[in-house]
Amino acid sequence: MASQGLAARLYAGEANVNIIGRRKLWFAIAAVLVVISIASIAIRGFHLGIEFAGGTSFSVPATTGSTTYTQDEVSDAVERAIKSVDPNAEVVSSQTLGSTGGGGDTYTVRASTLTAAQAEQAKTALVTDLKLDATKVSDDQVSAAWGGQVTRQALLGLIIFLIVVMIYLIIRFEWRMAAAAVSSLLLDLIFTAGVYSLVGFEVTPSTVVGFLTILGYSLYDVVVVFDKVQENTRGITASSIRTYNEATNLAVNQTLMRSINTGLVALLPVGGLLFIGAGLLGAGTLKDLGLVLFVGMGFGVLASIMFAAPLLTVFKDREPKIKAHTARVLARRASAKSGDVARGERTGGRSSNMAESDEAPALASSAPRPGARPTAKRTSGGSNTNRGPGNRPGGKRR
Repeated sequence: MASQGLAARLYAGEANVNIIGRRKLWFAIAAVLVVISIASIAIRGFHLGIEFAGGTSFSVPATTGSTTYTQDEVSDAVERAIKSVDPNAEVVSSQTLGSTGGGGDTYTVRASTLTAAQAEQAKTALVTDLKLDATKVSDDQVSAAWGGQVTRQALLGLIIFLIVVMIYLIIRFEWRMAAAAVSSLLLDLIFTAGVYSLVGFEVTPSTVVGFLTILGYSLYDVVVVFDKVQENTRGITASSIRTYNEATNLAVNQTLMRSINTGLVALLPVGGLLFIGAGLLGAGTLKDLGLVLFVGMGFGVLASIMFAAPLLTVFKDREPKIKAHTARVLARRASAKSGDVARGERTGGRSSNMAESDEAPALASSAPRPGARPTAKRTSGGSNTNRGPGNRPGGKRR
């Protein structure tokens, strides 16, 4: 017979990847990641885009006539233009927007906040410096108040989302699963924000949309895992075969390949968006959204398996019913290992450490050995009746 694949062995519990048993390791790793992320956010902060920080942006075509400018050349020209009207002004960032309508690439350079008159003077100086067509150069002034409004709306949406998720998970599962799922979502958000802070990409409205998107994806994977956990642990206290932690670990194993496959399929287009679109093609407007989705979706899969499920077992271990069930299972195994159960069966009695009568069929030692003959029945008088070739019970010999 051909050996089963990894997915089949995981689902049957034969691979036995001990994820729940190593929960202290996963919690320690999660704590380190949270500390690094919070430290980066506190020290480095975020590189806010013009929509959040405010400022003046200039859009300049990369090619004019037979001359093609690089992004650095355009950025330097914008800096010279704005300093000619305000010595304290400076260029904050620049990016390539890619070709639009076959007209070639366009560079967007964000500078400090200028007045309308200063922006117009700087635009005139820029057109003269680069010998550009004035109709192809545009400037835009954005107030930081708009970015603050976007931030407040995003936070409000996040709070409403978490409340709705809590209510749904409590109704669908229980409050412990809801608490573990929301904790996993928050861990995903903190880690993604920390990576975004370390990399230094601009925070734009696309970034906010990406953060809200990964919440739904992470929730999907957590619900898949918890649905299998609920299936495996339904009525578990009536049996003494597995502890709650072991049943949860089996559920994680059974959904592991599905989570990995789903995560990889989702990350492939996002990776193309980030590495090919933003990296190779230079589409700068894609990198902020691509980074959030790639990090958040990838880490969300890991968090649902290595954080949400182990955290659920911590909550359940404190439940008196689960605690008593775990103690009973461990006591039964210790009794079976020491041989007390086997000796009790040979003497026709029961071990003192054995559980209720409904657990007896679960014992491996209670099942007859393959090929063993059935034991002879006893008569009401308690003596065995001899059945020879010529004998009948209770009759005369012929």
